[in-house]
Amino acid sequence: MASVLRSRSTLHLPITLSVALMVLNVTLMVCWIVLLAQSTGWGALITGVIVFTVILVGLSFYMVLMIKEVRLNQRQANFVDSVTHELKSPIASLRLYLETLQLRTVTEGQRAKFYGVMEDELERLDHLITQLLEVGRLDAIGQQSEPEEIDVAALLHKCGQSACALHKRDPDTTLLFDIQPATMHARKLVVESVFRNLIDNAIKYGGDPPRVEIQARLSDRGHVTTRITDNGLGVPPELRKRIFGLFFRGGSEMTRRQKGTGLGLYIVHTLVRHLKGRITVQDRLGQSGSVFEVVLPGRAAT
Repeated sequence: MASVLRSRSTLHLPITLSVALMVLNVTLMVCWIVLLAQSTGWGALITGVIVFTVILVGLSFYMVLMIKEVRLNQRQANFVDSVTHELKSPIASLRLYLETLQLRTVTEGQRAKFYGVMEDELERLDHLITQLLEVGRLDAIGQQSEPEEIDVAALLHKCGQSACALHKRDPDTTLLFDIQPATMHARKLVVESVFRNLIDNAIKYGGDPPRVEIQARLSDRGHVTTRITDNGLGVPPELRKRIFGLFFRGGSEMTRRQKGTGLGLYIVHTLVRHLKGRITVQDRLGQSGSVFEVVLPGRAAT
């Protein structure tokens, strides 16, 4: 609660200051116009109006920049909070199970269970560190390899299997594929990063249980359109552009139920642009959920 109140007060300050300066500017401009109109100084009047208008536009621009800066700082603070939590939780869990194994005699069944939980926590840490590293080297992802012909169906199945393994879900009951034969000429690691993150998000933010539909269609203009549909709560219209920003996550760290850092969709958006494609999000027609649509250069499989 304290962080929320601090964020609001931080945002109120630049807004209040900018509005006060704008009101003062408008007041001075009105007085200037009244005084010079009475003395028939039309040249000075026109010059003054232009100067005050420029000042007003500058103040408005300053206010917009300040609000953007404050919101970025808030997202960065949210990011630090979430990463700290994401790192501390698995480390604390691993320490607990290791101390238990060292200090107590456990049965083979308990030992196997402990090892399973420890493996899950290590995978969680590995996934977080991978995302952090990807953000730091987005321009270099896949550069060590040459572009190749990628089978779209095989790649989407692989990404789906990987995401299901991460979330301990059965691919047969979680994923539904509807893919036309197509290929892309690109660096495989880059395309994998895009769809791995999208399918991971679809499972993470899907319903209970999650159901993810993965559809790929080839257009006449030499593009492959891939739609990843989930059965979650969907994305509100006012957030559909903001969710692709760096550090952005809806809500606050104190009330959010899903784990994450706010990096996945930023990575996806950046890599899709590098691939000369586009990504959009929309509602799922007639049902709850969202549809992430990725359009990338491609052609029919031969």
